[in-house]
Amino acid sequence: MFMAPGKLGLAAALMSVSLASACTPTVQLEAPREPITINLNVKLDADVRLRLIKEAQEDVKQNPIF
Repeated sequence: MFMAPGKLGLAAALMSVSLASACTPTVQLEAPREPITINLNVKLDADVRLRLIKEAQEDVKQNPIF
């Protein structure tokens, strides 16, 4: 099939536009399906241990064992 020079340029332009649009990146945002959990057990555990150690030291000072 023979195309006129003007139509050949138009066809090439349309083809390049369609190829360029097929390669454009897309960004999709989705909410997580499971809730986000933050584990703070380490800090709380350390805080509780420090409090217990301080209380035990105060108790030993007030009521000596030996």
